[in-house]
Amino acid sequence: MTGPLDGLFVVSLEQAVAAPYCACKLADAGARVVKIEREDGDFARRYDRLAKGESAYFVWLNRGKESAVVDIKDADDHAFLMAMIDQADIFIQNLAPGAAARAGLGSDSLRGKNPKLICVDISGYGQEGPYRDMKAYDLLIQAESGLCAITGTPDQPGRVGVSVCDIACGMYAYQAVLEALIERGRTGTGKTIQVSLFAAMADWMTVPLLQSQYGGKSPKRVGLAHPTIAPYGAFPAKDGRPVLISIQNEREWKRLCSDVLGAPDMAADPRFADNSARIDNRDALDARVAETFAQQTSEELAAALNAAGIAYGLMNDPENLVDHPQLRRKPVTLPDGQSLDLVAPPAQWDGQAEHLGTVPAVGQHTAALKAEFLP
Repeated sequence: MTGPLDGLFVVSLEQAVAAPYCACKLADAGARVVKIEREDGDFARRYDRLAKGESAYFVWLNRGKESAVVDIKDADDHAFLMAMIDQADIFIQNLAPGAAARAGLGSDSLRGKNPKLICVDISGYGQEGPYRDMKAYDLLIQAESGLCAITGTPDQPGRVGVSVCDIACGMYAYQAVLEALIERGRTGTGKTIQVSLFAAMADWMTVPLLQSQYGGKSPKRVGLAHPTIAPYGAFPAKDGRPVLISIQNEREWKRLCSDVLGAPDMAADPRFADNSARIDNRDALDARVAETFAQQTSEELAAALNAAGIAYGLMNDPENLVDHPQLRRKPVTLPDGQSLDLVAPPAQWDGQAEHLGTVPAVGQHTAALKAEFLP
């Protein structure tokens, strides 16, 4: 596959989600990515077998890569890995903090031999600080960062249903790599990038953090509602399907009252006259909206909301998403030759056809890579 990163060589000593996500985006953009695995493979290969016998996580995050089995404690394998890194543009690793350096794969030493190398160190909490050596998984970071405290219902905190901390970290790592490549184009030298799951999610938590630190008020858990905007959330239609609305300004509020709720005078009710008043009287407001929505089907409400220019959505589950008319899919080939459809990359390039590379088997390319990089 050709793409904007065609010609770049990436070596990624990776497992799980965050580092593979970053490397996957590089592969999607045309870079050659070699995934370094243990003999038994990335443990994400065994998360499930729901994608035609393969792990859904692994298929999603490892398309378009080559796989090499390497024991970094074995002298010959270590030499093989170093031979690849010496020619690489980017090296990614998500070993425990300090483990890469102990294995002779520290960023400083690698860049001393290969000054153009961009090194990416991905960790749970960072390379320094009191939590540096703590094991970190997505749920734990969701809890430590405060995300769980603002997610869920008033009675129960909740976990975001996808690996949001891992994904955020991988996204930031990919972003930083692209920035480093631009800088290297000017200076000719690489640099070391450090990204952690905790730092990534802390950035996403900036608004509730500021609200708590300077406003003295942490956002409350309100389920599908919004802590500071009303009306906002899910209201069941006559057929039982929840219809979600999001009112962002007073013009929309007035149109909702007149064109959807059939109650134009409601917009001037002092209890609902502006967003602050609506938040203070959320229970009464939601009851009025729910009463009207329950009298119409989700299809009727969607038509009325669309005609009024009100932002809305219908509650879908993954089964609904499979057939969503807006969803773009692209085929990917599995190690055994089967094919399945993945979600297409979000960014579309004008004039460039999308193509997802094959998902590798464990060590599928080890022999060929040794023949290429070892004397």
